[in-house]
Amino acid sequence: MMNLQFPRPVNRRTAGIAFAVALTCAGALPQAWAQYAPGMAPAPRPAQGFQAPQAGQQSQRVYLADAIIAVVNNEVITRQELLERLRTVERRMRAQNIALPPQGDFQRQLLERMIVDRAQLQLAKEYGIRVDDSMLDRAVARIAEQNRLTMPQFRAELERQGTPYARFREDIREEIMMQRLREREVDNKIQISESEVDNYLAAEKGTTPNQQEFNVSHILVRIPENATAEQLAERRARAENVRQQLQAGGDFAKLAATYSDATDALSGGDLGWRTTERLPQLFVDTVGNLKEGEISPVIKSASAFHIVKLAGKRTASIMKTPGTAAVQQTRVRHILIKVNQIVTPDDARRKLIDIKQRLDNNAAKFEDLAKLFSNDLSASRGGEIGWVYPGDTVPEFERAMNALEPGQVSEPIESPFGYHLIQVLERKKDDVSAERQRLIARQAIRERKLEEATQEWLRQLRDRAYVEYRFDTADAR
Repeated sequence: MMNLQFPRPVNRRTAGIAFAVALTCAGALPQAWAQYAPGMAPAPRPAQGFQAPQAGQQSQRVYLADAIIAVVNNEVITRQELLERLRTVERRMRAQNIALPPQGDFQRQLLERMIVDRAQLQLAKEYGIRVDDSMLDRAVARIAEQNRLTMPQFRAELERQGTPYARFREDIREEIMMQRLREREVDNKIQISESEVDNYLAAEKGTTPNQQEFNVSHILVRIPENATAEQLAERRARAENVRQQLQAGGDFAKLAATYSDATDALSGGDLGWRTTERLPQLFVDTVGNLKEGEISPVIKSASAFHIVKLAGKRTASIMKTPGTAAVQQTRVRHILIKVNQIVTPDDARRKLIDIKQRLDNNAAKFEDLAKLFSNDLSASRGGEIGWVYPGDTVPEFERAMNALEPGQVSEPIESPFGYHLIQVLERKKDDVSAERQRLIARQAIRERKLEEATQEWLRQLRDRAYVEYRFDTADAR
């Protein structure tokens, strides 16, 4: 059985879908949870699915079809939903060799993730955020293509791994909705002052194109909004207890899955390899003082306590923000065919293949065909985008562009915008202008702020949601 791969969330100026799908776990709910009928308080029963008769009543056998586990605002999370998610996440964790936490902790962690997700989806619907079937089809097709499978093969592999295709599609739809909501509520509200840009450029002045990358994992213990002194002390004690377990040889990924309140908890808290620009400043200050394999003390931010592990570090050769070294620019043009309710992906691809054949046979000029067929604003300019820097275009476009020689035309390339024919006109190396330096610095600062801002927003959303647990409080955290 192959392990399907899904794109990890990335913070880029791209309309692409960033989604890490969990494929995994079966596990029995605690017995106290499994006994409750929808809307009823817990009551002891002689046996699973059986209710003792009261005086004057005939005996009857009651079979539990489902039960309400939690109420989130005006919606419910059922026992069956939790069981399905448990199976999915457990399979994914086993595939990634992440040790499973104790069953009770695992279920409560996953339920908390479902509560936060449900609150996000409710807010997305209030704002009118929708994902239609054509957009969903394109997103699923891209995931299949990234796994180098046709759609029938991809669907069959999902079913073999125990994930119904219909459920997978709805998971993708919900993830896209939550991503769009976060872009609206977090990404678009991050403010960066000119003085912050000045300070960033001053700090980076004189650095070389070689930069450190860090492989970081973390555990986050959330601090409730408007926390009391007692709540603050309890959360710090919890974080210190986790660190003591780590120092005693505890498995970081397992403890993250057990105790962390971060959205990546069930992935073992792994943030992956990141440059300093893609780490919160608090983490940058911390990892700089750690050796490989070392774990930080408990550190506090405005919304949480954190434990950071430096799993590794390496030198990456990349373009530095201040631009002391020359960087490559590419002058490029394209023909874009957008996919919609009328034009299917196959239609778009076939149309571009026909256009490319005309170009290969010198039957028409690129700029003339772009004006006739391209669905982009650049069509009036013969498809010309102009000079672009690394990172200016979405990853799919940039990879295809970088593989071309000047004058060469690509095969049809899919991106979140549709299908493209790309032609590189020329390349040059040039120093980064002052205006460009400030733009890149602003993006780097945004990257640093984004993760912490997202965690803070999720904390507020969770704290303001009405949540009612429908199981014995002894089973709740």
